[in-house]
Formats: sequence, structure tokens, C-alpha cells
Amino acid sequence: MSPDLRTTYLGLELANPLVPSASPLGQRIDTLRALQEAGAAAVVMPSLFEEQIEHDEFHLVGALETGADSNAEALTYLPEIADYTSGTDAYLRHLEATVRDLEIPVIGSLNGISLGGWVEHARRIEDAGAAALELNVYFIAADPAESGAIVEQRYVELVEAVRARCSIPLAVKIGPFFSSVGDMARRLVAAGADGLVLFNRFMQPDIDLDEMTVDPELHLSEPDELRLPLRWIAILHGRVDCSIAATTGVHSAQDALKVVLAGADVAMMASALLRHGPAHLATVLHDLDEWLAEHDYDSVAQMRGSMSQQHIPNPVAFARANYAHLVTGFVSPYDWRMAEPEGELRA
Repeated sequence: MSPDLRTTYLGLELANPLVPSASPLGQRIDTLRALQEAGAAAVVMPSLFEEQIEHDEFHLVGALETGADSNAEALTYLPEIADYTSGTDAYLRHLEATVRDLEIPVIGSLNGISLGGWVEHARRIEDAGAAALELNVYFIAADPAESGAIVEQRYVELVEAVRARCSIPLAVKIGPFFSSVGDMARRLVAAGADGLVLFNRFMQPDIDLDEMTVDPELHLSEPDELRLPLRWIAILHGRVDCSIAATTGVHSAQDALKVVLAGADVAMMASALLRHGPAHLATVLHDLDEWLAEHDYDSVAQMRGSMSQQHIPNPVAFARANYAHLVTGFVSPYDWRMAEPEGELRA
């Protein structure tokens, strides 16, 4: 008998824990359909960005004010509102079409940080048929005069504002750069988050030495990046009353198994699918099912959280365990301790 791969995320009953996260793969319905056929249990749509909404609103106002000082009798000078097709409208139409076409839950995504009118779009995403909403909070605290408390309160107020405008389940995707990730997680849940997605990847700038410009670059994640979310999922499991999703560094069945063992409800993938295509998800799902069977697990639910901090014999393994030993005991490929001493150090 095959293991039961079912899981629950944000109150949604899913066939398995593999969920493609927000990425360019979600821009085409045929690609989303291929992900569903490969076994995706749900899909997170690409984000609707705060910058997109502000850009659309700016241009709409500009268009409506065009010719404002012209002859008042020229009533046909202004175009009809229906003539303006914004990026946000196109996003919502794509979301509606995706919801109609797919059989799996479709999760909408908002990306931003401001407490402006853009949060009203949370309700529009709900009205478009999204089963849940992922709020991708992307904010670099780059002002040295702004305290950590102010930054954290901004996150909380944003979640409260979005929660007030929609009734579907709400997940919050955050980065790891808080002085206390655990306390921040509990505050976000208290503010209305039904789930946490750990962790957002912040795009890092580089300097072009030839052009002397600052160039932001997008690099796909690598499996080694899984260790940061893995640690915090294991720490938070059972301590925050919400769903937990792992993202960043999930490339294989082994990666997905690790985050579920740590306590995640779902493992989200993007970079591996961008590299290898939707069919890679089927391979991951097959390997996951095979591992569970080989290790005598009846279900995903049976294994979830069994390797979290609360359930392992040595809980400090996810904190500072063996830190000094690991650092001082590391052996470089070039072992400097065996090098021949020179000069006055020579015996």
C-alpha cells in the first residue's frame, strides 16, 4: 500500500506537500497545467507588485487629467475608462482564468510593504477566486535612523491591514533578518497570518567594475540555502499556531523530506523547476513516495515534525550545539597545521 502523501496547508487539503512557489512559471496557463499534471498539489501565482499598482494608478490619473484645461464642450476628448487596461487588471484576469482551468488550489500573491491603497487588491485577488493569499513582504531596512521596533511594527500593521480586507487564508512570506524570528512569527500570527513562508530571498546588488554601476542580479537558489529555513522551521514547529511552508533551497525529494521532518506542512519549489522544467516535480514526487515506503512511513503526517527541535533528544542541535568544535575542528583542503614553518619559527 502506497504511503498517504496528503497534507494540510492554510486549511487547504492538498494531495501532497509539493507546491511551486511564485515564479515566472506561473505566467502561462499551459505551464501551470504542466505543473499540475506533474503532481503539484497547489500553486502560488507570480506576485502582483506594489510598484505595478502604483504605476497603473499614476498613469490612469495622468490620462484622466489630459486636456483638463481644454474647452468644456469637447466632452468626447477624454477616452472612456474602459479603454484603459492596466497591468493589475491583466493580472487579475490571468488569475481568474487559472482558477477556472486548474483543479488544484491557486494561491494569489501580493508583494510590497506600504500601508497604501494597494492592500485593497487583496480583496480583488480573493474576488478573482484565489483559494488563499500569500503576502510577500519584501523590505530592506536600509535607514540607520529607523529602529528594529519600527520595522517590525510596519510588518504587523501591514498584515493587519491585509487581513482586514480579505477573508481567505493568509500566508506571510518573510526574510530571516529579525533580531528574534520566533517572536516576530508569533506577532504575525496574532496579527492575522494563517501561515508563514520561510524564507524570502532578498536580491543582492553587485558592483560592475567596468561600468562602475550597481547592478542587482537574480541568482537561482542552491540546495545549501535550505539550511537556514530548515533550522527555523524546526524551532517554530509546535510553537506557533499556524501552517509553515519551506521555501529557498528545495531542489530534490531529500530537501522536501528534510523540511517536512523539521515540521513544514509544504515544501515550495521554484529554482529547481526553472532549471529543469515542470517534469522535475514528478521526479521529486516519485522519489518522495519511494523514500517513505522504504522507511516504513504510512503517511506524510506521521513524519511531520518528528525531527523538530521539540522532538529530538538534543534540542540545542538547532541552536549552538558543537559550534566551537565545528569551527576549530574544520580541516581545510590545504591543512595549514601541517605546513612547514618558516624563518624564526622553524625549530
